[in-house]
Amino acid sequence: MVEPLLWIVLGVVLLVAEVFTTTLILLMFGVAALVTAGAAALGAPPLAQVLVFALVSALSVVAVRPVIRRHRRSALESGERPFGVEAIEGSDALVLEQVDTAHGSVKIEGEVWSARSYDAGQVFLPGERVRVIELKGVTAMVWRDDSSTGASSDTKR
Repeated sequence: MVEPLLWIVLGVVLLVAEVFTTTLILLMFGVAALVTAGAAALGAPPLAQVLVFALVSALSVVAVRPVIRRHRRSALESGERPFGVEAIEGSDALVLEQVDTAHGSVKIEGEVWSARSYDAGQVFLPGERVRVIELKGVTAMVWRDDSSTGASSDTKR
């Protein structure tokens, strides 16, 4: 009964390693090792155990990984409507308080956000329109966007 224990240990080690790598490959091998532990506990010979491990590993990589990758793609990549951070990045904003590299605030889609200038050389005055380049925590990093001048604050690209 040593073989099932070895497969269980291998499976747990692989699952713990997945936490640190987040590649999803080790997850599939860990699950395959746990399934193989079940086969070993039922009395499968060592060659059959290796075949079970190889088969479950291959099937999970071929069948499950593409599904997981498809769900991990961003909304912009998949053509779906973006939400959350993806919906805010790239949108227009209205400067409420002067924005420079140290402080400022903007209105994005009706909500007030703290903001900083993405470029140290740019300072934005109240009433100017800017483009949100990225979010760093709860702070919008903004940039002068000549194409957003005169556009609605709800306009998105």
